[in-house]
Amino acid sequence: MFYNVVVDDWGAATYVPTTLGNVLLFALLAVLLVLAVIFARRYAAKQNQENRETAKKGGKLTVKQLVFCAMSIALGTVLSEIKIIDFPWGGSATLLSMLVICLPGYFFGLGAGLLTGVAYGVLQLLVDPYVLFPTQLVMDYFLAFGALGLSGLFSTAKKGLLKGYLVGILGRYVFAVLSGWIFFAEYAWEGWPVLPYSLVYNGIYIFAEGALTAAVLLVPAVSNGIATVKKMALT
Repeated sequence: MFYNVVVDDWGAATYVPTTLGNVLLFALLAVLLVLAVIFARRYAAKQNQENRETAKKGGKLTVKQLVFCAMSIALGTVLSEIKIIDFPWGGSATLLSMLVICLPGYFFGLGAGLLTGVAYGVLQLLVDPYVLFPTQLVMDYFLAFGALGLSGLFSTAKKGLLKGYLVGILGRYVFAVLSGWIFFAEYAWEGWPVLPYSLVYNGIYIFAEGALTAAVLLVPAVSNGIATVKKMALT
């Protein structure tokens, strides 16, 4: 009812959502965005008295937060299609897509960041699903992408975006390694134990993008520009 079983090019059975399954995923995406805005609104209300007054009235602040979270998900999805490294068995280094998904956490705190990351995972599941097992779906799409929201741990810290981004991609790396170790052992390189293979395989594309993004964030004009956008998002 919610998915069809399809045999891929390597003979593995994958699960593809049906129309009803896609409708439910869209509904889940909408719910996650609403919850992210609720957390973002609370975070913004704590920053200063002006935001508290706005939060009490509702309206513009909530709409602004919704737009920022939704635009991060949309832009991250577009950038995820611009691939610098693209492995045939999954995983790619993209043009700053993980940075964009880390922004809601940096802007609005941990709760909004985690929920926006999971919402991004839901959209990835809609756009390009590759599901072998239900638990692999949870780990690859919900936990791995949701971990990018850990950027919210450093939303008020000095150089918080860089620190939060590095922690976010490290969280994604942990779940990607676990997924490769548990679910994709058959793809390990000849002569390689599964865990070292997964550590190296996932490290190549995640940390390649991470290094590129960190270099971009160290440019003062970029970091100052994102800081300005954060102020716009909160006021």
